[in-house]
Amino acid sequence: MKYYIGIDLGGTNVRTLLVDENGKSYSEVRDITERENGPDYVCSKIIRQIEGLDYSVCGGLSNVTGIGIGVPGPVDTVNGVMIMATNLPGFENYPICEKLSNRFNLPVFIDNDANVAGLAEALLGAGKGKSICYYVTVSTGIGGALIVNGQLVSGGRGHAGEIGNIIVKNNGYKHGALNPGAVEAEASGTAITRKGKEILGEDKVAHAGDVFRLADEGDVKAQGLADEVISEIAILLANIAHTVDPHCFILGGGVMKSKRYFYDQLVEQFNSKIHVGMRGYIPILETELEDCGAIGAAMLPMSRLR
Repeated sequence: MKYYIGIDLGGTNVRTLLVDENGKSYSEVRDITERENGPDYVCSKIIRQIEGLDYSVCGGLSNVTGIGIGVPGPVDTVNGVMIMATNLPGFENYPICEKLSNRFNLPVFIDNDANVAGLAEALLGAGKGKSICYYVTVSTGIGGALIVNGQLVSGGRGHAGEIGNIIVKNNGYKHGALNPGAVEAEASGTAITRKGKEILGEDKVAHAGDVFRLADEGDVKAQGLADEVISEIAILLANIAHTVDPHCFILGGGVMKSKRYFYDQLVEQFNSKIHVGMRGYIPILETELEDCGAIGAAMLPMSRLR
């Protein structure tokens, strides 16, 4: 049995797990990130977390095979650094992989948090046994990951899977650095909530699920908004399908909590937008793993060291 360390590094919390090759977790250390203290401080905290894990199951840290890190934002996977670090100021081009590798004499890999979540689902969850999986998370934002034969495809500069910037609506809403009409600005949980408040009223919509619930209850305006959002997500999936032709899509994220209101319609819309020969052959599956962040990070070295 091989063992790996997975690190889920976010702007608010950082957690470190000892995981085996089957995704079973044995020990965890968690703390607030304290990003305001800078990358050296956070890196030192991660080192302490790694040292604080219980290695009794594998006979010591020396028997760990590798370390993986999941982080928010695009990553240069070749050089092991973050390209953008909006939620982790100072981490742009910070050599965290090099520092951890030197400290523990282990190979260290880093990738986007959506990518590592997708890797976990492909290897251990809904996509297990399928050669080409495309993972999509629809939550605060929209992200994606392509996993082929058990390995992430991160692209030349780590931007593969940054699907939130794909345009699904001409002359649509402009949010931050995204394209006008990008799917993240039109159909993410944040976008659905924004639109719902504008169209249905502040008092009726607290989160995206309220829009789908109101549509199901017969609210005509909510139905129009839900139809629009479902069509936009279907366009996103169709665009990816025609580029990748995966064996399955795996959908995750907070918006999927409301799937009972929109799943069947999404599948119908998706199949109506792809070539006839593809229809019915690309299932849209739901995530199976409850905790795929740090576990997915631990799968990085497993997939890369084959």
